[in-house]
Amino acid sequence: MATYKNPSYLQQSSHAAFDGTKRAGDAAPYSGIYRCDVCGHEAVSTAGHTLPPQGKEHTHANYLTPIAWRLIVASAHT
Repeated sequence: MATYKNPSYLQQSSHAAFDGTKRAGDAAPYSGIYRCDVCGHEAVSTAGHTLPPQGKEHTHANYLTPIAWRLIVASAHT
């Protein structure tokens, strides 16, 4: 689970960007921290870059269980 020390650096949001999941290897629609809904592994990705695929960076013991990346912390740019 992602953690933080100073809550003044984070802002709660109900934006739809946090609602869905993306498959392993899909392009990240937003920069931020993604969490696998299946196993809880977290990874940082930049918008437009691919989310970690099944393999070296992220592996499920059962390859038949698909990776489901969910945005949990989005990077905000001003």
